[in-house]
Amino acid sequence: MKQEIISYLSTEKEALFKLCKYLYDNPEESYKEFNACKYISSFLKERGFEVTNNFLTLETSFIAKKGSGYPKIGFLCEYDAIKDEGHVTGHNALTTIAITAAIGLGKVIEKTGGSINVIGCPGEYLGGTKSIMVRQGIFEDMDVVLVCHPDVTTCESGTSWAIVPLSVKFIGNNGLSFLNKEGYTSLDAVLLSFNIINSLLKGFPNNLEVNSILSKGGSTPLLLPTEAEAKFYIRSTNMDIARIAEQKIRETAYYVSNLMSIRHSVSLYEPPSEVLLSNSTLNRLFSHNLKENGIIDICSSRDIKAGLGLGAVSQVIPAIHPYIAITENANCYGTRDFAIATISEYGLNMAHKAGLSLSFTALDIIESKTLLSEIKNEFYEVKKQIY
Repeated sequence: MKQEIISYLSTEKEALFKLCKYLYDNPEESYKEFNACKYISSFLKERGFEVTNNFLTLETSFIAKKGSGYPKIGFLCEYDAIKDEGHVTGHNALTTIAITAAIGLGKVIEKTGGSINVIGCPGEYLGGTKSIMVRQGIFEDMDVVLVCHPDVTTCESGTSWAIVPLSVKFIGNNGLSFLNKEGYTSLDAVLLSFNIINSLLKGFPNNLEVNSILSKGGSTPLLLPTEAEAKFYIRSTNMDIARIAEQKIRETAYYVSNLMSIRHSVSLYEPPSEVLLSNSTLNRLFSHNLKENGIIDICSSRDIKAGLGLGAVSQVIPAIHPYIAITENANCYGTRDFAIATISEYGLNMAHKAGLSLSFTALDIIESKTLLSEIKNEFYEVKKQIY
């Protein structure tokens, strides 16, 4: 079966490279990925996948299915870019890896049994849609979800940090500043909140960080801002700790609001990110398949301080998020040089091998009930220890 996948994907290599290049040439911001969604959907439909667009009423999302029954394998695509910068973190290559894996497995799925779900997940830079999909129960009947992210090093999947993106708004009176010197303003309330929260940070544990900005507070000193807003990015290795910090910020906003007699509101401005729970059995299996496809130098599990939409998925189903080096420049991640690397000959070949390895990993799971049982037993054991 694996040789059949290799042979088939060799015939699709040029089309897959064109897919990666198309996404590179047509970068789109979060939730505006209309061209990307259309191109990917058409690509899968032409290869026998049943595609549903506007998935969960998300305009730039889709779900593509092939095969029937279980095990059910999930592959996820991310295809948003950063405005004026392009694919500096390689979402075009991430999607190409996922599509390579999906169509490779799709070539043999009628013979092996089981099924494939490819889901388009827009807006990853703005918190993404995976947590929404989790709440809708989309992943509950899947067996595993596999994602591989382009990077500057090849590493096994580790953990990510929990993220709570919190907005605090104060609403006061507007008018000319020199005519309103007596009352407190919305900006006064935000600044006092910053001072209180900065003092509270000294008592927080080391595995928690709070980054903040003044996102709204007037455009000229002559006019009082009706509304002033502070945005907080609460990050921790543990969601419970992040929630404690969130509660303290909420209490601070409530206290300042009462103290200054100014209205306030607190809300999440993006979906929160859960800690990623990587499955070591899946990690081991994927690494074995990378080596089978000629990628030998693989670092141990990598933990990152960033949030991942996949974290929410990993709380309900076994998942991994390993990294594949698409460039030999170890210092270019997040830059335009990295974006260019996604369409270089080296980068495209590495992405192809990663997609092939994901496809092999899924095939191994379909062909071995024992292996799938080991993956799921580990998942439930980890969940039991945490909760």
